[in-house]
Amino acid sequence: MQADETGKRELAKAERRSRIVHAARDLIRETGDTNLSMRMIAKRADVSLATPYNLFGSKHAVVLAVFEDERDFAERFSRLKAANAIERLFDAHALATSYFTDDPDFYRPLWRALLDAQGTNETGLATPERLEQNREAWHMLLEAAQREGLLDPAVPADLLERTLSFFANGVMLSWAMGVLPTRDLRPSSALGYALVLRGAATDQGRHILAAHIEKFQAMLRCTNEPAKGRRRVSLGT
Repeated sequence: MQADETGKRELAKAERRSRIVHAARDLIRETGDTNLSMRMIAKRADVSLATPYNLFGSKHAVVLAVFEDERDFAERFSRLKAANAIERLFDAHALATSYFTDDPDFYRPLWRALLDAQGTNETGLATPERLEQNREAWHMLLEAAQREGLLDPAVPADLLERTLSFFANGVMLSWAMGVLPTRDLRPSSALGYALVLRGAATDQGRHILAAHIEKFQAMLRCTNEPAKGRRRVSLGT
């Protein structure tokens, strides 16, 4: 009997947690802002003001939960099929950025909040568990490329993963703050990935990466052609 009661309480807690996350998500979509009060969230979720604090602890934790709840990346990532590990890496990158380019009005304010948030966590973009999962996924892709003879194993996969991660975070910051247009998010970050990986590639890998570099450069040229008659200023002049 006690086990049944415990199970019911846990189910009720999970249901309240889900309502709070959905309420916060809906409010972010409606307002384009994550500066939501716990009172607003509790009212939309139809729970007491104390409930979000009891279940999450802070508004920042609620926002993180919204970010985590929106993602089904692992499941979709597992279904990716590609000719080689480098192609799969860029397919995974395209999948990751598609969340943001498909719904920028939701994800841009969410990323701004996550980048700006202050707290004891200090991970900023996601929970430690999510960060570790992301690191492991990219690390596995890079190691696969090394096993296939596309990347030089003399360059440690964990070093490559960290370099790509630092670059990606910088791109996301530029996008979240409105400096980088949404149309340029994927090609800008993917071009950076290709250029970084080229430095650690074998001859076979460089051949594959050259095609990606050319493709992403072409995509950026298409979206950034200067207006007719406008003089492009070069930093070298």
